[in-house]
Amino acid sequence: MAATEGVCSEFLNWEVNTATVDGSKQENTFLLLTESITASAGESPLPCLWLQRTAAQRAEPRGAAAARPSPNTLQFTNMWPELTAAEVQQLAQTAFQALLSQLAEEERTQRLKGHQEEEEEVDFSVWIPDVSHIPAEQLKIGPGKVLLYYRYCKVEDPHVICAWQNALCEKLQLTGKVRVAAEGINGTVGGTAVAADLYISAMISHPLFKMEREDFKTSDGGAECFPELKVGVYREIVPMGVDPDEVSYQLAGVHLDPEEFHKEVEALLVKGDSSKDTVLLDCRNFYESKIGQFSQCLAPNIRKFSYFPDYVDQNLELFRDKKVLMYCTGGIRCERASAYLLSKAVCKEVYQLKGGIHKYLERFPEGFYRGKLFVFDERYAISSNDDVISDCSFCGRPWDRYQLCSTRFCCQLVLSCPSCRRRGNTACCGACQGKGQARGEGDAPHHKEECECTEKRPRIPQDV
Repeated sequence: MAATEGVCSEFLNWEVNTATVDGSKQENTFLLLTESITASAGESPLPCLWLQRTAAQRAEPRGAAAARPSPNTLQFTNMWPELTAAEVQQLAQTAFQALLSQLAEEERTQRLKGHQEEEEEVDFSVWIPDVSHIPAEQLKIGPGKVLLYYRYCKVEDPHVICAWQNALCEKLQLTGKVRVAAEGINGTVGGTAVAADLYISAMISHPLFKMEREDFKTSDGGAECFPELKVGVYREIVPMGVDPDEVSYQLAGVHLDPEEFHKEVEALLVKGDSSKDTVLLDCRNFYESKIGQFSQCLAPNIRKFSYFPDYVDQNLELFRDKKVLMYCTGGIRCERASAYLLSKAVCKEVYQLKGGIHKYLERFPEGFYRGKLFVFDERYAISSNDDVISDCSFCGRPWDRYQLCSTRFCCQLVLSCPSCRRRGNTACCGACQGKGQARGEGDAPHHKEECECTEKRPRIPQDV
């Protein structure tokens, strides 16, 4: 087998010409490597006649097959004596895979180039509002808003939508984050109230998304709530870590509007401990549910939404034969999370809160959700009631206002009351506190995982 491995290594190092004279792709090109094979083999060339024949068949014009000699003239007798027919076939397969990889990379490069050219050619003016009649300061100064929205739908060319979103947000001087994928769009942006309203109108006018004003969640804020504008194309519009083709949003649980969800939670609370057939599931991360949640909910102690599928897999008995009521911030995580839970075929029913906590609080500010609503911007939280359900991590007094760990190399959030902060308790753990004191202000870059409390936290808690 050593000879085969040697020849295979030569195959894998070749650059294969996959274009015709006019520069277009040669469709179904297969191992046009005869000269390279002979040159690399030296005094013991490997003619690989059947490979040459296959290459010729792939490259010849359509209709020429009938004029070809019969394949029985193709023999393995000219192979190297130490190579069996099976080894030659393995060699051919290896070389073929190498060629396919090169073709795929060239296709990807051409596709990206095409996207760039298409973005330059697309006229976005139809989808971008005219602001010539609006004083410039109204897009910079004045009461501000933060928008939160998503739409699952089929997007044929995410790169074009991404370019449009960049142009739109820059025109309106919005900051924030927008994720575009083949499965839809997810965004949170901030700016003046005038700019936010124009953005909503632009989104509604785009025929792809079929959105209404009710689909947007608004809160007080502005462009200052985000450090920059970041728009990109991703595999998922919310990172659950499961291929959208395997678990689609189209398989999601039944939507309940805030009134319907409120009644379900009310019925659950009336039953109290006697309710064994319903689970009220918080689909958010532990630091979100820590400062605000529905009463009697199950709040998984997970740090990222991408851990949710593993959490479900390792705690299936929690959901077996149960009715599940799910909720999250704005509804988007429940779309995929409910679909994933349903794919396990253990629940009786799965429902999700339409519009998330955001819409519920608009309708029931003093309802069954208590505490703050965590948001992914520099505000960290918004509130509709005065309840404080969390404590200072150092002294235990009621406190629910997050701040970043004071050490530059850590991005964990800390609950430290003013008294404890004055005493120097500004880091998320002892390790970070010590490193922060030992290092200068600009000594270290950010490393999100470099944290003792993160390392000690179980990735997937067992709640069974």
